[in-house]
Amino acid sequence: MVLWTAAGAVTLGFLVALEIVARGYGFSGPITEQSREVIFKPESGPLLYGGLALTMVVLTWRQRLIALGVAAGVDIVFFLVRWAAGADLNFGNGALWVVLGCAVLGLTRRTGRERALLLKGAGLGLLLVAGHKTGDTWLLITSETRPTVLDAYVAAADHALGDPSWMMGRLLEATAPVSTGVLHVVYGQLPLAAALVGLYQLRRVAVDRRFPAHHLVRTFLVIGLLGPAIYMIFPVVGPIFAYGADGGAYAVANLWPDTLPPVTGPQPIPFDDFTPRNCMPSLHTAWAVTLFVHTRQGSRAMRYAGTFWLVGTLSATLGFGYHYGADLLAGVVFALTIETAVRCSAHGWNRSAVRLVVLGSAVFAALLSAYRWMPVELAARPWLYGPLLVLATGTVIYAYVRTARGQDTEAPVPGPRSAPEAVEPAVMEPAVMGLAVMEPAVAAESVEPTEAADPATSIELRKTAGSPSSPESPESPESRETPESPGSPDARPELV
Repeated sequence: MVLWTAAGAVTLGFLVALEIVARGYGFSGPITEQSREVIFKPESGPLLYGGLALTMVVLTWRQRLIALGVAAGVDIVFFLVRWAAGADLNFGNGALWVVLGCAVLGLTRRTGRERALLLKGAGLGLLLVAGHKTGDTWLLITSETRPTVLDAYVAAADHALGDPSWMMGRLLEATAPVSTGVLHVVYGQLPLAAALVGLYQLRRVAVDRRFPAHHLVRTFLVIGLLGPAIYMIFPVVGPIFAYGADGGAYAVANLWPDTLPPVTGPQPIPFDDFTPRNCMPSLHTAWAVTLFVHTRQGSRAMRYAGTFWLVGTLSATLGFGYHYGADLLAGVVFALTIETAVRCSAHGWNRSAVRLVVLGSAVFAALLSAYRWMPVELAARPWLYGPLLVLATGTVIYAYVRTARGQDTEAPVPGPRSAPEAVEPAVMEPAVMGLAVMEPAVAAESVEPTEAADPATSIELRKTAGSPSSPESPESPESRETPESPGSPDARPELV
């Protein structure tokens, strides 16, 4: 709980600082934007309901149905009021109300472990929305503070990789509209795919009354919070803007995807003040890699879906001209480094994990330095530097596979429980939702304990009957260790 409190304080401080910086540039920050959606029209209704879905993993099925009903009812009321007033119509206020209500009820009506569980669920839902708002604020700051972009450097370095964005762009043009239609769905619905995988990993929270030590949502949020900071260091807008029609008057020329750009004498390119500098590294690639990694522990269908989304996302980022090939290599290294650090913060650090984080950080810094300071050299010797760039990325992938081998990214499914544990504990349900409340202690007392037998008497009876006692013979409920007992081999520490 101390770790969660510290993480919450750091996150809040970061959001406040970002709000102050955004105000200094004349627009509202993530705190203001999220607060407005309590009453005013939400920007993204599906995102708010995704946050509600994450919060509901701590609720029972009855509570989930009531929470959805309350959210839908609030949204209907808002919809009718906006329709009558002639305002823009949207949905999502109800989902945010329920998530905030769960947080308030956790503070006022829950105690101990149940309070912590509900607050974690509400915090996870709010962080999903705040992460999206934070990313939007970061992008506005990059466009305001970085008047020039470094696309000419990355485009030159991309020659060492064979100009994959230009190749995929021509391929999609030749296979449109089928290929473009499929890839638009894959690219746009990456958050939905991640939400489904995250909910699958958190499916047992309501039963186990605890979160797994590590899950997909944690890494997704960290990537979204840290990635835009790199945009400030290495501002790039992408081929479709710097060398394509979407760049308008600020584009170098309308070259993408038919004509390769020149590689000699790259210089910073002055650009507009509204296009986000969101290419280096490719966060879509980083998120798709993380999704792929976390689906490895799922069913065969989930593994196939993770692979499909990874390949589709990489193809879309290149084929639509949103990224260079160099961006993708940086995104892969960025994702695996953060995934290792986040996972080890939950499961514990070891020497191989520390080496991997150091290696990933060094390779990431080396890639960005090479793109910025020696792009012409990379383009002049593609036969040498192209394989070296891929080999450096492959080294991080290989080190990650070796480090992560044998370590599940999802908490193991608990084994069979004793009779008292098999009863799912009732949870104090939000009174504002019209639920009957009952403390977990009351639920535990409602289970009548089996009659205790004296171990010595049992052994004596077995001897009298001529059946020797064995280690496998059943013990009394009083002498048997439960999974919560400190000495039990199945004892599980509480995961935060």
